[in-house]
Amino acid sequence: MSTLSERVLGAGAGDYVDANVDRAYVHDGTGVLTLEAWKEMGCPGPAHPERLYILFDHIVPANNSTTAMLQRELRVFARSHGIHFSDIGGGVCHQLMGEGEVLPGEVVVGADSHSCTLGAFGAFATGVGATDMAAVWASGETWFRVPETIAVRLSGSFNGAAEAKDLALAVISKLGMDGASYKALEYIGEGTKLLSMEGRLTIANLATEAGAKTGLFYADDVTREYLLRFGHRVENQVPEPCTYVGEVRIDIGDLEPVVAVPPRVDTVKPVSSLEGLQLDQVFVGTCTNGRFEDLQRFSSIVKGKKVKVRTIVVPSSAEVLRKAADTGVLSSIIAAGCTIGTPGCGPCLGAHMGVISEGEVCLSTANRNFTNRMGIGGSIYLASVATAAASALAGVLTVPELVP
Repeated sequence: MSTLSERVLGAGAGDYVDANVDRAYVHDGTGVLTLEAWKEMGCPGPAHPERLYILFDHIVPANNSTTAMLQRELRVFARSHGIHFSDIGGGVCHQLMGEGEVLPGEVVVGADSHSCTLGAFGAFATGVGATDMAAVWASGETWFRVPETIAVRLSGSFNGAAEAKDLALAVISKLGMDGASYKALEYIGEGTKLLSMEGRLTIANLATEAGAKTGLFYADDVTREYLLRFGHRVENQVPEPCTYVGEVRIDIGDLEPVVAVPPRVDTVKPVSSLEGLQLDQVFVGTCTNGRFEDLQRFSSIVKGKKVKVRTIVVPSSAEVLRKAADTGVLSSIIAAGCTIGTPGCGPCLGAHMGVISEGEVCLSTANRNFTNRMGIGGSIYLASVATAAASALAGVLTVPELVP
């Protein structure tokens, strides 16, 4: 009997396999490097262009003429070979792939370390380097060593102000930043059934911050209902008895809002222990927490009030932005004094649209708080959307109340 990774890849842990790739994607940053490697290979054309995606999200709009030139080259390449393409404002690559593209049981690779996000659908999704991606363009295949699996067994349900981001940080806190190196994290247990698809994407997204190769949820009724919105009818994946190399147990009902203290994602403390920390910027968005559910939660807290610190909110896709506008979520956020950025990664990688200065402190819903990540000499604290909203209103790190 197999773990979900073993089932999708068709071999046991430790085995090496050659796998057909169902979806392969790059963004404007890694796409440049992949195209360079592709040219060096001298291939006539992609083997399966219908499986390939080039999705602009990291530095859009372009921040200088060099970036603009490199992006133009990628645009031309995508259009000349019939590759799926998303231009400025389309949104974060992982979010776009999660809007009806990736299906349970697929093998998905992305030239970005947070490609594990898509394991939320019951796919084997992982990041690869630019040279490996160029080889996927050429052949439609790649190889893997099938990872061993750590079970993350969840019970209970949220009963306070904690949310999926707090759960994800709690998992990393228990494992450490290298505690799951080249392992798969498989989220199981009764507690998974009450997690929304958006919440699962957040949790799977952060698997790589524990060193994991991927993070997976079994496709269930929640998955089926979500994918049906995009016209896909899929079957549930039923867990089998299998062998795990480790297990983490978490009662979701015991969780409280937490914050990851720079410069490590696994240095996790209760927000209450650092309450009052002065903030210079709050950032809500990214592939971790820029989905509609996140914006709706943020809006419900700040509606009718005013933020006391500069606050940047970046929807994760054009579809998220449209829905936020149609439902009034966006107007509430703007009325609270927040700035809305172009759908994409925004300031997460420290390129533009919210870079912080030396000595400044940013509270972010992103997934990394490494030194100089969002600006040289700045400090990044990672937290949930609810914590970000409460803190933006107070101007200091603040424990959120029960989320409406």
